[in-house]
Formats: sequence, structure tokens, C-alpha cells
Amino acid sequence: MAIVPTVPLASRDDLSLAYTPGVARVCTAIAEAPGLAHDYTWTGNAVAVVTDGSAVLGLGNIGPRAAMPVMEGKAVLFKQFGGVDAVPICLDTQDVEGIIAVVKALGPSFGGINLEDISAPRCFEIERRLDDALDIPVFHDDQHGTAIVVLAALRNAVTLLDRRFADLRVVVSGAGAAGVAITETLIAAGVHGANIIVCDSQGIIAAERPGLSPVKAALAAQTNYSGRTGKIQEALIGADVLIGVSGGTVAESALAGMAPHAVIFALANPTPEVDPAIAHKYADIVATGRSDFPNQINNVLAFPGIFRGALDARATTITGRMKVAAAEAIADIVAGELRPDLIVPSALDPRVAPAVAAAVARTAERDGVARVLHRSPALGGVAVGG
Repeated sequence: MAIVPTVPLASRDDLSLAYTPGVARVCTAIAEAPGLAHDYTWTGNAVAVVTDGSAVLGLGNIGPRAAMPVMEGKAVLFKQFGGVDAVPICLDTQDVEGIIAVVKALGPSFGGINLEDISAPRCFEIERRLDDALDIPVFHDDQHGTAIVVLAALRNAVTLLDRRFADLRVVVSGAGAAGVAITETLIAAGVHGANIIVCDSQGIIAAERPGLSPVKAALAAQTNYSGRTGKIQEALIGADVLIGVSGGTVAESALAGMAPHAVIFALANPTPEVDPAIAHKYADIVATGRSDFPNQINNVLAFPGIFRGALDARATTITGRMKVAAAEAIADIVAGELRPDLIVPSALDPRVAPAVAAAVARTAERDGVARVLHRSPALGGVAVGG
């Protein structure tokens, strides 16, 4: 990565415009009208990619310095697919109050905050409080990016299988950031909470299970109305869908109890919870998080376009309906080409980010969180915002 200027510095006039004395006029204008920072500085197109290194990929708590390569990679994806300038920021603290204080203080430098690889349950409080405190979008990609792409993929899968969300029996393996967000997203999309069972490393999360954390207790209140208990093999009896975001392993014997014409999303990286070859024995449609298998559920389908649309609309937040609009846009890209090995577009499909951005910006306007009418070159000059 590198910082590259967008204006020439070849003459004294260039220097006086980019720095002193000309820059003082811009400073004065922004001091009088802070909203002008979006027009005359990079903040309107800049996102901070913030981590504390506590939950990096499948590597765990490897710390802020070791997390930097992932944050740099994320920043490169932002630029490549969304035209967004992203800055990796790796914080040398895992204290909730410390993280919130630092990111709040950084707020004026950016048009959005992308939280990344922060472990649960701290990530939930950090995102919620920063979203309340800042007037720019705050988005924890491990939660919502994953959930959005899963929703898009499942929408197309049920279309192929001629099913309805309301009829699905779903098992979510993993109760971390992604598992919680996926569960909440599926319920919002029409899957009955009664028909969702969430499992963690100890087994089925049920209301009567002792020692549940507040986050897992809230999950139990929304799901598993029948009160099923036991390990994941009990949860999978009769299940139509398995969504793995746990990093664990699901035994083949457990898969044998699933309903006919099942769907398996085994999304742990680099090793899926279920080997795709085994998954295909029990499911009509299989997806992973890997690029070397069909149906890659990859957050890059979501976050560049989501931030592009939110920045273009100058949104103050990213609403639930903006997330659903993003999922629908992703799903629609391949709606006319669906087959069992093509339920989401490729991460490299150039149609995705512009479609997601346009959908997100339009929804921001409808939800009343867009601040300006903006014609985005990234969207081909389409007017978005409010």
C-alpha cells in the first residue's frame, strides 16, 4: 500500500495551492462549515479499518502488529472494488473503553469506520456504542458483511429448491460475531426463530442451559422454541440448512440426519466445518468461504459496495434495510443464471460493487439517513442520497 496524491506538485503554484498559503482558505471554510470537509478533503471517501488483533481470520488473538497484513489486504479490496480510500489502524489495546475512545477521537478524519477482527462479545458493544456516538457509518464486517452475503446466497438457494424462508429449519454452528448476526438477519428476512437452532462449542444454545452469556441468552430467547438440547448432531435432525461459522468440525454422521435436499454453508477458513465432497453427499447446494470451491461466501461481495453507497449518500449510519438491500443486490446479480454451483457472483465480478452501492444509497435516502444529493462517478453518474 501507498499514499498517492491526486494533484500535481510540479510548480510553486501547485505547492501553494496544495499546502501554504492556499490551504488556509480551505481550513477557514471548513471551520465555518464543518460539512465542507466532505467536499474539500478526502474524509468523504475515506474509511478507517480498525482492529485490536483479537480475532484475526482463524488465527485467533494474534495481536495488532500481526493483524496488519489482513487490514492492509482489506484496504486494498476497498480501493479495488469500491474506489474507497481505506486506512488500516491496528490498536494496541483490547479494552472496550480504550477502543471506543480512540475511534471516537479519530472520527473527524474519516467518512466511515469498518471494525474488523474484534472478538465477541466485545465487538457487539463496541459497534453499538460507536454507532450511537458518531455521525458516520460504523460497520463490523465480521458480523454484518458475513450475514449479508449469507442472506444473498440462501435467498438464491431456496429459489433453486423452490422453498420459502418461512418453512426452513436452520442450524447455525457458531455463536460468535458472525453467528449472532446471521441468526438475527435470517429472522429479519423471514426465517422463523422457532425453527433456528444455534450451537456453540458446548452444543445447542437453549434457554434452560446454565451459564449463558447475555449475548447467548438473547439468542436463546429468539430461537429454538422447542427447547431442543444436546450436541450439534441432535440439532441437525431434520434440518434443511446448516450454516457453519465456527471453525470447528461437523461429523458426517451428524449430516446424515438432515432433511432431503439440504443446504450446507461451511464457511470456516481455511478449513471448512464440512469437507465439500462430504457435504455434497447430504446436500443439494454447498457453499464455503474458499475461493477454490464454487459458491464462495466472501465478504468482499458486500463491504466495498456498502461503504461506497453509504459514503456517496453521506449516510449517518447503516440501517438494517440498507443491509437487506445490499443482500438483494448481490443475489440479483446472478438471479438469471442460478444453478447449484452458482448461487452468488464471483468476488471478482465487476457488477457487484456498483449494484450494491446504488441499492445502499437509495435505501439510505428512503430511510432518512442520507445527508446530500450526490452524483457518484462510481455509480455512473446516478443521483443518490437525500
